Amino acid sequence: MSNPYETDELVNQYLAFHYGPTYFEVPNYAVHCADICLGLMQGRSTRRALDLGCAVGRSTFELARGFESVVGIDLSSRFVESARALQEGAVLPYFLHDEGVLGHAAKASLSDLGLIDMGRKVRFEQGDACQLRAGLGQFDLVFAGNLIDRVANPAAFLDTLQDVVNPGGLLVISSPYTLLDEYTPRENWLGGVVVDGQSRTMLQGMTQALAPAFVPLGSPQDVPFVIRETARKYQHSIAQLTVWARV
Repeated sequence: MSNPYETDELVNQYLAFHYGPTYFEVPNYAVHCADICLGLMQGRSTRRALDLGCAVGRSTFELARGFESVVGIDLSSRFVESARALQEGAVLPYFLHDEGVLGHAAKASLSDLGLIDMGRKVRFEQGDACQLRAGLGQFDLVFAGNLIDRVANPAAFLDTLQDVVNPGGLLVISSPYTLLDEYTPRENWLGGVVVDGQSRTMLQGMTQALAPAFVPLGSPQDVPFVIRETARKYQHSIAQLTVWARV
């Protein structure tokens, strides 16, 4: 299957999602998640953060408001190229579809959002979250936004994080749990399935997969987000955000 996240359509859509206007009074998702993460770090070390599945980079830049350095990793080369261009001060044009082939141009830049100084604190890499490169190091915070339902083997992905999160550090996962066979073979689903006659949710599956290296911190919270497709079509989703402390 070709990667849809390398297409012009998805690059445009995610530049708008990260850097464009908000809709229906729903806060910017990348900013909202980063703000939650920064609030969680009060009284904790804020030396290094890792943004897995960073897409076009808004959450990475926002995390840099509170961390000394942040690494953003995404599988899409187009997404990473866009994030790096913004980091270097580029003004990126993108296209908003209105109806059919009709639409209008928009632009994204860090200077418009007061993030230009944050670019000096971040680094973007193309990479597979399930096969993180050797030498990446450890982090005080790892944020995985809308990623757990887009990897081929979620259990293996979570297992790798034991070596990436510092003891006492936090893992924050946010996802609407849109489970699709095209991304994750059904035999690898952590939840949304029946096991031994019992319903298993993603939260239950993640809890089992992360133990005993991680313990849940606080209660899950809902984080809504809106992705504009056309002037008359929007995706309105509700992610569940969970926080896990590295034992």
